[in-house]
Amino acid sequence: MAPKVVFIQGGGIGLDQEQALRRLFEAAGAKVDWLVFEAGEAALAKGLPALAPELLDAVRQHGLALKTKLLNPPHGDYPNFNVQLRRELGLFASVRPLRNQPGLPARFQNVNILLVREITEDLYTAIEHEIVPGVVQSIKVVTEAACRRFFRFAFALAQEQGRTTIHCIHKANILKLADGLVLEVFRQTAREFPSLQPREMIVDNCCMQLVTRPQQFQVLVCGNLYGDLLSDLGVGLVGGISAALGINHGNGVKVYEAIHGGRREEIGANHANPLPLLLPALALLRELGQTHVADRIQRAIDRVLEEGKVRTPDLGGQDTTTAMTEALVKALG
Repeated sequence: MAPKVVFIQGGGIGLDQEQALRRLFEAAGAKVDWLVFEAGEAALAKGLPALAPELLDAVRQHGLALKTKLLNPPHGDYPNFNVQLRRELGLFASVRPLRNQPGLPARFQNVNILLVREITEDLYTAIEHEIVPGVVQSIKVVTEAACRRFFRFAFALAQEQGRTTIHCIHKANILKLADGLVLEVFRQTAREFPSLQPREMIVDNCCMQLVTRPQQFQVLVCGNLYGDLLSDLGVGLVGGISAALGINHGNGVKVYEAIHGGRREEIGANHANPLPLLLPALALLRELGQTHVADRIQRAIDRVLEEGKVRTPDLGGQDTTTAMTEALVKALG
């Protein structure tokens, strides 16, 4: 029996990406029973809640989900539904593998970094207020409990993947209390994992090091804001959004997500690049034990990109989502 996985459709080009995914999975023999829910703008357009209780319950029950980017309506004051989903599901760590995708030009080769980002605290709690007119204050929240949970997860993941070094990225030279607490918990956690070499680096230096010699890094662990910035910087080093994927972790829950999304009105119907959804879907297949199928699809992606004959507009071509999908199916052999 095929495993059940929740599919969260956020609308826009996610609709084209979903069709590409279904076509390729069927052709490759992937076994997944998708439980589809619409969310974000796609749900609101049908008079449904942006994040329906049934959706959240399904993810909690089955433990695995794959999502396209959740779009916000162009008008109105709405929260970021992607962030809201993380909070509702208790997701606390976002894992972004940063590695080269064969066939995509990149500034650096042989990059293989695991960036792990804490996603519950920091400035992204969005606690802000106006002290007096013209003066506002934003509060950075750091707690020992959240740091300890996060670092234990990150160290365990690094150890599981056979990494040997792990860098904590911080700004404790300025934020002596907030980032000082982060560093202290990092050092304490490091003592629980003697097989890993803990290292520390100030965030601005890390930016410089990433754009000069990214191969020196194996694992980067950082707070919410630094992780948000460094993950996009890292993706830019290895080929852009087509090489990006995210895996958000909670207790008993994993949400695999496409980082890139947008409206069909902006990108064009049937002109979406399918790779931003396919790459997290392949990571999901490996989680399900269907590694041979994931590897087969990955080889097809490598072959199509290296040949360079079929590419969507964002990759420098003029082909449709359908054309690129069919090229991938053909490359399966």
